[in-house]
Amino acid sequence: MTRHVDVLIIGAGLSGIGMACHLTREKTGRSYLILERRTAIGGTWDLFRYPGIRSDSDMYTFGYGFRPWHGTKVLADGPHIRQYIEDTAAEYGVTDHIRFGRKVTRASWSSERNLWTVDVHNETTGEAEQYTADFVVGCTGYYDYDNGYRPSFPGEADFAGRIVHPQHWPEDLDYTGKRVVVIGSGATAITLIPAMSGDAAHVTMLQRSPTYIAALPADDPVAVGFKLAKVPATVAYKAGRARNIALQRASYQLSRTNPKLSRKLMLAAVRAQVGSKIDMKHFTPTYNPWDQRLCVVPNGDLFRVLRSGKASIVTDHIETFTENGIRLRSGEEIAADIVISATGLTVQMLGGAQLKVDGETVATRDLVAYKGILLGNVPNLAVVLGYTNASWTLKADLAGEYLSRVLNHMKATGTNHVVAEPKPGDRSEHSLMGGALTSGYIQRGDGVMPRQGTNGPWQVINNYFRDRAMLRKGALEDGILQFTRKVRAAKPVEAESRSA
Repeated sequence: MTRHVDVLIIGAGLSGIGMACHLTREKTGRSYLILERRTAIGGTWDLFRYPGIRSDSDMYTFGYGFRPWHGTKVLADGPHIRQYIEDTAAEYGVTDHIRFGRKVTRASWSSERNLWTVDVHNETTGEAEQYTADFVVGCTGYYDYDNGYRPSFPGEADFAGRIVHPQHWPEDLDYTGKRVVVIGSGATAITLIPAMSGDAAHVTMLQRSPTYIAALPADDPVAVGFKLAKVPATVAYKAGRARNIALQRASYQLSRTNPKLSRKLMLAAVRAQVGSKIDMKHFTPTYNPWDQRLCVVPNGDLFRVLRSGKASIVTDHIETFTENGIRLRSGEEIAADIVISATGLTVQMLGGAQLKVDGETVATRDLVAYKGILLGNVPNLAVVLGYTNASWTLKADLAGEYLSRVLNHMKATGTNHVVAEPKPGDRSEHSLMGGALTSGYIQRGDGVMPRQGTNGPWQVINNYFRDRAMLRKGALEDGILQFTRKVRAAKPVEAESRSA
């Protein structure tokens, strides 16, 4: 049976739950459902279960703007973030609107019916299901949940130990007393090293090239001060959030305008943490700060285990795996019982679902995004993607508010069809995440990510303050966004009665 709702949200992670909450908070009066492939709320935070999993953004800004994160921890661990998302869904009555175990396989737009038809595989029952909606919002993030990025290494078949990707951490993996090599230099790798070093015999971080790493206090000193002074939680949250947004922006802006000074400051801070016995070549990238995403460590935990000798860091290229470890291009061989391939993610859009418009398959790479949210020339479709140079949720929250504005405007004007219409030359060759950042996953994802534009609302600016003004206050009727009233050819089946 086909179920119809006004808004169909794909994904019950941080973005999807936030989107649903905004539909209620902004009083859109729209019925909605969330289709979630997994069997629990949380998205990324339900999938990733590796040791030490935590946010890489401060919780004042990683939490929803409308629901304060209470606590003093700068970076929160995965279980607490997952619980926070679940509690938010419960508080806003979202949980009952989620259909778990549903993999969206295709989303098809019909101009004749002015309607989306979404084909779904129920992975619990094996049955095919179908949903229709006036509006579809993709909140699946940008990576493949089934397959992390896992390069093939020469000689790995000869390795007598176990090779694991953090995206699919085995519950039975016992690394107690084992020699562990973690391949990678990103957020996952720098989280795993200190988390595993307490039980493992030794952990080696093997990187091809260094990453900029900054140490943050585990507990926010301002939040601790507010708590001791018994400042009301709401006031403390607003003040701390505003401060951290400003600090994020200032750090990024300094890196863009004065990369030499930014680099000097970052490397000096690392030198103070690692001491004189560890070679700074392991922490000195060849690129400028924020050409790739900055990694952060609470209380310098990574540096602490490196100083202690429980872990070590090697910068080299892999020549081949051997029976007992990894031989490097330099000739050095690292002994290993377990190898963790923290080599990144594989990018995909809409959870891998096929996108069709009037019977024609549409490649997301061929589309250009309006304000980073609506996909040009595709009616009543949005995607929610967070910032790459700040907390994800800052942009996800703005996107939820903006889409609610659009829906309320449509109700007020009696329209049911909205589309952003790009002109020739509006589409650039940079993806939504490209241009400023050169990270490997962004380069690998170039073939599937929608494009950003060359100017105006088509261009991704990655600036919270400017985005906030544009998305909250900018004119909706701007000559690019076209609102019309379409006559529907056929009435959808079994309309959903609940609304936001």
